[in-house]
Amino acid sequence: MCAVKQPPVPLLDQINSPADLQYLNLRQLESLAAELRQRIIDTVEKVGGHLAPSLGVVELTLALHYVFDMPQDKIVWDVGHQTYAHKLLTGRRERFGTLRQLGGLSGFPKRAESPYDAFDTGHSSTSISAALGLAVGERLKKGKGRVVAVIGDGSLTAGMAFEGLNQAGDLDEDLIVIFNDNGMSIAPNVGALSKFMSRALSGKAYQTFRKAMERRLKAMGSMGEELLDIARRSEESFKAFYTPGMLFEAFKFNYVGPIEGHNIERLIETLKNVKPLQGPQLVHVITTKGRGYAPAEANPSHYHGVGARPPRRDPKAPPPPQSYTEVFGHTMLELARKRPEIIAITAAMPEGTGLSPFAEEFPERFVDVGIAEQHAVTFAAGLAVQGFRPVVAIYSTFMQRAFDQIVHDVCLTNLPVVLAMDRGGIVGEDGATHQGLLDLSFLRCVPNLSLMSPADENELRHMLVTALEHDGPVALRYPRGKGQGVAHDEPLHALPWGKGELRRQGKDVALIGIGVGVGAAMQAAQALAQEGVDAAVVNARFAKPLDEELICDLAQSCGRVVTVEENESAGGFGSAVLELLAKRGLYGVKVKVVALDNTFVEHGSQAQLRHIYGVDAEAVAAAARQLLG
Repeated sequence: MCAVKQPPVPLLDQINSPADLQYLNLRQLESLAAELRQRIIDTVEKVGGHLAPSLGVVELTLALHYVFDMPQDKIVWDVGHQTYAHKLLTGRRERFGTLRQLGGLSGFPKRAESPYDAFDTGHSSTSISAALGLAVGERLKKGKGRVVAVIGDGSLTAGMAFEGLNQAGDLDEDLIVIFNDNGMSIAPNVGALSKFMSRALSGKAYQTFRKAMERRLKAMGSMGEELLDIARRSEESFKAFYTPGMLFEAFKFNYVGPIEGHNIERLIETLKNVKPLQGPQLVHVITTKGRGYAPAEANPSHYHGVGARPPRRDPKAPPPPQSYTEVFGHTMLELARKRPEIIAITAAMPEGTGLSPFAEEFPERFVDVGIAEQHAVTFAAGLAVQGFRPVVAIYSTFMQRAFDQIVHDVCLTNLPVVLAMDRGGIVGEDGATHQGLLDLSFLRCVPNLSLMSPADENELRHMLVTALEHDGPVALRYPRGKGQGVAHDEPLHALPWGKGELRRQGKDVALIGIGVGVGAAMQAAQALAQEGVDAAVVNARFAKPLDEELICDLAQSCGRVVTVEENESAGGFGSAVLELLAKRGLYGVKVKVVALDNTFVEHGSQAQLRHIYGVDAEAVAAAARQLLG
């Protein structure tokens, strides 16, 4: 009897650490690259994640782990959203299916997760600075490890990356920077840097020489036309291959490249040559974002970060509600058609902030500044001085990067700039680096700045009008995900300034919510009603200024107050209410603050995290019961 032939074991299943790569030949490494891509695609379809960035660096990741001795050598991945292949190669293969799930692997590098993760990242343009610190530390400890920073061209639109390059060149430190050039950050790159090559070759002297050569070649007939075609192709190569070296050599880096970033053999050869060199080295690698997955290659912006594949929807079922992001984008478009002074600004996130339709219809009134949040805010301040009404749409977690500009350039002179903060509150699977749980606290303390948050997507529309009509700076915070399904067909109008809304009468306890906290408060009130508790519910609308009369009247009449917010407790909305009651001398009112403790929130679904961290309807009801004894 013939033995049953067993299928070959996948190469990936034989890799338990980067050291195992040394046993593979070039053909096997190329096969492993294909397996890595397929595992990433299969997993992201199930759990969601950053697909296109990780697919673009598979060969680069293999080459880095083949050449360098991790974890003695260290890689700092800028942002870290491209590290899925890195995780699969560093002992986390069996757990890869738990990616971005509660209790599972993070979607970003985490030192607590693996010794192969040299630095926790999640925001852009920090890698060179962090890697330089690691390199200096390695030298001071007299260590032998090499330090590598992997940074994309999108991240080089932020000033911090250049601060790191400048310092590294000045120190002449042993540091290797891999410049991953795929022509994309999240959206197509913008700004002077991305135009550097074409501008460098557009000067008068070069253009005069170029036109003279064209005339001479055309005069040569068909042979001249062929030579002209070759010259034109050479010009493009010159732009791509020569001028980047000039830029990085100016920072005193030894420039190597560009290298074809999907050629493993060439990558390994280059990295082996660079590894022993002293001083700052920059290796320019050309990659394709979304490589190996046709939809992602064709539309890398759309496949930058994707959700899990949704279950098949019943065609007879009503369509799901629009997301807050979509509602914001459509409202901006509606308002801009009537108000030519509105300018939309974003930091490399036109699609993520819902502003892509605005950009298409009003390209002259839309500005994508690249990954440069600080610049975006001060740029908006300049526009406001000129009489325009700028709306700066940036995720809450990234608005942290522009705090000084908000204080110094916008609020100090009371300029009418609207800060539209998407992803305020718990965002879910992206984890600690992306949760928007600090904005109520760090913005509430800034003089002149008003702060609003809608209870539903319809209110978001009217709050945008309210913010634009206010003669001063306003921050408008709204959550990630689908809305409540509330109809929003009424005409747009401004809300009463600084006034909340009593959504439910009650005499036993007042539940005062802001943003998504209002929905939790309403659900809690309904549950308490089944127990005979009569709870009032207030939609505060404003975290600053508070509706002092409404809050104080209810506090006095009920004697018990529960505040509800999706923000950390220190300095947030609950703190504002406590300050108000103290100012009014209402010391006899019992208060419970439902908010997140002073902690960083890990990854998981929004519903899971709201329950675990005690900011859902169940937690609100429990707080009310405690006050009622």
